[in-house]
Amino acid sequence: MVIAGLEGIGDRNAAEALKGLRLYVARAALPEADEDEFYHADLLGLKVVMAEGGAEVGTVRAIIPAGASEVLEIDRGPGEQTLLVPFTRAAVPEIDIGAGWLSIDPPGETQEERPEDDAADDKNGKKD
Repeated sequence: MVIAGLEGIGDRNAAEALKGLRLYVARAALPEADEDEFYHADLLGLKVVMAEGGAEVGTVRAIIPAGASEVLEIDRGPGEQTLLVPFTRAAVPEIDIGAGWLSIDPPGETQEERPEDDAADDKNGKKD
């Protein structure tokens, strides 16, 4: 939630008349982010590489609110499914906005890495 005051808006009725209005602030007018804090606009479009090995994965397309944290949506290119990675220090260990990239160490395992019994259960709709 954001609470703000606007010049020329003196009471609750005037403020309620603006409900649904989109407000924009020039990036230059915002304070510098603290260490380990980032503006969403600064993350969008960053190149994404794997933390181990540096292989290029794609670019940050969106930051999705997900309860107590956020998730990065990574565009992997035409014909590829997007990748969703939790925006945590463990999953996104390094960010260099000046250089235009961030690294990821996504959690979990792929279908190929899973034991056959677990993979078969998922196909049949069963899961413990």
